Amino acid sequence: MITFWTVVLGLAILLYVILDGFDLGVGMLFAFAPDETARRHMLAAISPVWDGNETWLIFAASILFGAFPLVYATLLSALYLPLMIMLAALIFRGVAFEFRYKSRGLRPLWDVGFAGGSLVAGFIQGCAVGALVEGLAIQDGKYIGGPFGWLSPFALLCGVGLCLGYCLLGAGWLTYRTARDSQELAFRLLPRLLLAVLAFLVVAFVAALGLDLRVMHRWLEAPLLTVFPLIGLAACVVLFTAVRRRQELVPFFCGVAIFAAAFATLAVSFYPYMVPFSITVADAASPPASLSFMFWGAGLFVLPLTLIYTLVVYFVFKGKVDPDAEYH
Repeated sequence: MITFWTVVLGLAILLYVILDGFDLGVGMLFAFAPDETARRHMLAAISPVWDGNETWLIFAASILFGAFPLVYATLLSALYLPLMIMLAALIFRGVAFEFRYKSRGLRPLWDVGFAGGSLVAGFIQGCAVGALVEGLAIQDGKYIGGPFGWLSPFALLCGVGLCLGYCLLGAGWLTYRTARDSQELAFRLLPRLLLAVLAFLVVAFVAALGLDLRVMHRWLEAPLLTVFPLIGLAACVVLFTAVRRRQELVPFFCGVAIFAAAFATLAVSFYPYMVPFSITVADAASPPASLSFMFWGAGLFVLPLTLIYTLVVYFVFKGKVDPDAEYH
């Protein structure tokens, strides 16, 4: 049961990062749209799926609460302030998404709210990942770092990096879902975003070496871990080639491969720790009876239904958006 819920948690987090990542990226790129027509195309490209994508964030949090309560409590103690800021940004982004269609005089304000909410949510998520990689101040299983213990230059750097990655995913989604002005903008931005992401990875790697982070020792102990970064590098090459050939769907899947490779690198580097390098999977797991009880409800029904719902939505709304249609 512990292995089952660990895999399900990893799957839920990865799906959230990829699915909500690209619509947060579209939200950030929304600020660069040349006119109202391009902005409407961008919104239409994510309107059928953006709220469903966030379901995976709730699902992941529910698994943490039920199956790994020690990790849930520790992360909430350490990251309470950034998580509240992220939730506020996601809520404001959603409100702005809906209100801009009905508003006339305040539409510029809602546009700023949509792009700004997307930026803040992505940035905070990156900061949280950076804080985990750098290591939280934990003693005797309890967080002792204070409300701003997560805040560091390395965490801020990771916040910027995740925003760039989300924009890369979002641009890839726009080349597939849109045409004309929005698609042209995405093709134009993709090479710059790819170079920016690669530059971030180099800077983050050098910073991690300079800080002598424990995760770097894992890489030296197990050189096979470099397989995942090599997969990500290959995806970067394919993405660059696809942009030159104006292939519409390949850039998005290359972005997904880059994120999946980065996620696998971190997951394997940290295992068996869930909070690196303080709390292991075995330490954090609920009693076997609780895990089994969750399996008969969330494992057998909620997870399959959520997966099926996600697949059906993406199948029904596949293809290009109608440039003349409006979101309702």
